[in-house]
Amino acid sequence: MILDEKLRWAGFWILDGLRGGQTRKYYDRIRYAWKEGSSVAETEERIQNLIRHAVKTTDFYKDYPEDIPLEKLPVVNKDTFRQHYDSFLSSTYKDAEDNRIMCTSGSTGTPLRMIQNKDKICHNTAGGIFLGAAAGYYIGMKEAFIRVWVNNVRKSKFRLLQENLIMMDSSRMDDKALAGMLNVIEKKKVKCLVGYSSALGELSEYIRKTGRDCSKFRVKAIIPISETMPEPVRRTLSEQFGCPVRAWYSNEENGIMGLQNEDNEGYHIDTETYYYEILKMDSDEPAEPGELGRIVITDLFNYAFPIIRYDNGDTAVAVRRENNGRFKLYLSVLYGRRSDLIYDCDGKAVTPYIITNNLWDIQGVKQYRFIQEDIKDYTIWLNGDPKKMDQEEILRRIRPYLGEEARIKIEMVDEIPVLASGKRKYIENRCQKYQQHKGFCG
Repeated sequence: MILDEKLRWAGFWILDGLRGGQTRKYYDRIRYAWKEGSSVAETEERIQNLIRHAVKTTDFYKDYPEDIPLEKLPVVNKDTFRQHYDSFLSSTYKDAEDNRIMCTSGSTGTPLRMIQNKDKICHNTAGGIFLGAAAGYYIGMKEAFIRVWVNNVRKSKFRLLQENLIMMDSSRMDDKALAGMLNVIEKKKVKCLVGYSSALGELSEYIRKTGRDCSKFRVKAIIPISETMPEPVRRTLSEQFGCPVRAWYSNEENGIMGLQNEDNEGYHIDTETYYYEILKMDSDEPAEPGELGRIVITDLFNYAFPIIRYDNGDTAVAVRRENNGRFKLYLSVLYGRRSDLIYDCDGKAVTPYIITNNLWDIQGVKQYRFIQEDIKDYTIWLNGDPKKMDQEEILRRIRPYLGEEARIKIEMVDEIPVLASGKRKYIENRCQKYQQHKGFCG
């Protein structure tokens, strides 16, 4: 780090120390657990403390025994929170002046307001700092953040100066906008790029198309967020800038929960702050080892709005490793949202990577969306130059994963719009059978 960055890093911790050093304490705990694993006994104690608090101070949990095991409590989701919002608010914290309100984007449904107490905010800050550093980003580095900057997330000029941050808006991603982004990244000597995976992917495609040499840029770390980045795009982006590309696993309601591994597509989860269960797709029973299941999160430190057994709509295969009373959790495969999960003709789940990894390098394809219409019916929307596209090659690549009985239709479209949040949806499942029976949350 250069002098200015070192001063910002040191200044943050000095200020934290003057305020009691709470963030530093949590940072050190997360860092230790990342290396050595979290204590099984301490985690169980945190879970039971949270449950007791929820039973005592919220209407939603008031009729449960204080010593009820976690697995006996109901699994909840965003719809549960929306429908019973006031019932989840803790009477102890709901009017606290140092609470913070977080809002989800609502890209797949109605936005959700989530209250966080001060201790939870400190954990979020500590986790973000640690997982940023693990990805190569340190407080004080010049950062460019690519997203849609709506009013509730826009930062003041003072905050931008304080955080050494540049806001880059992804609502326009045409060639002129992409060229402008690269010019700013080079001129301002940006060292870290954070942004929607789809926006970073379009930036990478523009670099490839124009032959722009970014190897001498100052970028030291690239962190995709919000959407799964196809492995070939991740690899290409890393080669273009000559730096690691490691995604955060995060959401607005919880925070940054994990970091993508450096050498594969899996994720290491922050088990000091979050407890994960992986449940079966069609029931609330635990998934078998190696089985694809639903991610169910217990946030160990949000006492203002207890998040206990929260089905966030994502699916994964998890690996838990225990040693000497401590454990680590890895998502060996993160499939993403159930509404982005597709099935072959026999009803077996197929990773979205078979679509994204097989379409990213087809000549002439600018944008695409893969849609499962019915059990054996699929549609691929393509936007680009049809004269350069090899549609037969696309079908040859994808059909083996879906089955010989698959009916795959290709439709050329003029534009595939982004969602209201600025994210781009690559996969969509419209099949009524799976929407009704696979527990989609939307």
